[in-house]
Amino acid sequence: MHIDVRLMEKGDAGPLSAAFEAVGWHKPVELFERYLAQQADGKRTALLALADGEPAGYLTVNWRPRYRPLHAEGYPEIQDFNVLPQYRRRGIGTLLMDIAEGLAQDRSPVVGIGVGLYADYGAAQVLYVRRGYVPDGQGVTTCDVPVHPGHSVCVDDNLVLHFLKELRSPKGGAGA
Repeated sequence: MHIDVRLMEKGDAGPLSAAFEAVGWHKPVELFERYLAQQADGKRTALLALADGEPAGYLTVNWRPRYRPLHAEGYPEIQDFNVLPQYRRRGIGTLLMDIAEGLAQDRSPVVGIGVGLYADYGAAQVLYVRRGYVPDGQGVTTCDVPVHPGHSVCVDDNLVLHFLKELRSPKGGAGA
């Protein structure tokens, strides 16, 4: 299997949406069109992984995330990281993350990522820790808003713990 990773392009929205719908994940064409518009505006970079020319996964780097602690520091956030089930455990996710972190490192000493808290996110939770991400110490959020003690929230894709990874030291050298 030959893997390519490139910037998402206009013609990718339909095939990407269809590939994810085929496995029961709702990823509408409009989502990818929005990513492409934000990419054209310099607000986001959208990476697409292709396996033998077919969509296998994608992620985006949001250069202006809404999550307040990242936004305040000017740190980018890796968002919407997905690899289709039939392509997992083949290094595609690692390759996407390597490229995304390289892009982020060119513009920031730190990158953030949020991860869901239920079992479907277990593999991602392990992957991020193994890659050197650590919790940002701000606690759990829902829709990027902190969850306060005593409040009830729905356990869904919006309930996340944010992580940070140092990409380079303050002196400009390589990070840990």
